[in-house]
Amino acid sequence: MIPETIFTNATLALPDEPLIGTIVVRGRTIADVQPGRSHLAAALDLDGDHLIPGVVDIHTDNLERQVQPRSLARWPSRSAMVAHDAQCAAAGITTVLDALCLGDLGFDAERIQTFRDGVVDLDALTAAGLLKADHFLHLRCEVPATDMLELFDPVADHALIRMVSLMDHSPGVGQYADLDFYRRLRRQGGMDEDTVERRIQEIQAHRARWRDPNRKALLERVRGRSIALASHDDRTEEEIAENAADGIGISEFPVTMEAALAARRAGMRVIAGAPNIVRGGSHSGNVAAMELVRAGAVDAFASDYVPTSLVEAAFQCVREAGLSLPAAIAMIADHPARMAGLPDRGRLETGLRADTVRVRLHGTLPIVRQVWRAGERVI
Repeated sequence: MIPETIFTNATLALPDEPLIGTIVVRGRTIADVQPGRSHLAAALDLDGDHLIPGVVDIHTDNLERQVQPRSLARWPSRSAMVAHDAQCAAAGITTVLDALCLGDLGFDAERIQTFRDGVVDLDALTAAGLLKADHFLHLRCEVPATDMLELFDPVADHALIRMVSLMDHSPGVGQYADLDFYRRLRRQGGMDEDTVERRIQEIQAHRARWRDPNRKALLERVRGRSIALASHDDRTEEEIAENAADGIGISEFPVTMEAALAARRAGMRVIAGAPNIVRGGSHSGNVAAMELVRAGAVDAFASDYVPTSLVEAAFQCVREAGLSLPAAIAMIADHPARMAGLPDRGRLETGLRADTVRVRLHGTLPIVRQVWRAGERVI
């Protein structure tokens, strides 16, 4: 017999408008959506709480924070993956693309180990059915890094890859266009001034040598495959034009209004960081995501480094940017699901996967209370 769950007296975040109503789940699927209240004894009364579709996070570095909770303390990788998974699920995230970094520019060697361990741990825990959220891979490829392609090739055909992003964290471009900011950042990390200057020159030389051939080779490897392609930290219209010409369909975390609007004009979809919304601005001095939302230049949010930021950002956009609740929820569920090629989830609709999240407002703060993935309660 297929198990059945009935959610009633809930404020349903439907695609068109919120509705006080009832949802029937049979097995892994939403079987019915109706207005009004069910009087069946078995129905779960949600006391008017919001019921939203499971959140889809297409870029999170949260695993890195579990692997290395302190700069000199590396945590066992599989334990870190379990902790990361639990934090995502508790934040209402039922589908997550783990953003793992391929390529080292001389500052982030630990990230390469996190990538290697992360793929192995994800395979093992997924096969064992021990993860609360549905996990996929987002490969963050540091294009100027000499080791990027040799790291990419062994996992290029992995079944869980849903997105590849082309990154360039070289000093003088993208997020680090301001070299004084970059110098301060590296000095805060413990480097002396001479070492910082030497590394800047070395990385810029590496970029001049490797950026274009690595980019071309990576694009050739993913061309024609059903993998979403994203650029990262776009700053100028020229960068957007190059990306669009190369068939890249997503601009992830554009750092200027100019780049975000150019991406939209080019038919690209735009991802903004949810922490930028919750904090009220960028932590690195770039454009405020709320300004992009008000300009109609954002399609989806990603948690980046704080899983709880996604639900908070959606409700904050309703209050501060005048978005409707359906439009805001779509930015953390339906839109990112479609970007990742997962159209079976992200909306409260009959026939879709029963990923649901119960949310109660505490003042203006949305609190995730319960989470179901494919009809099974995980939180």
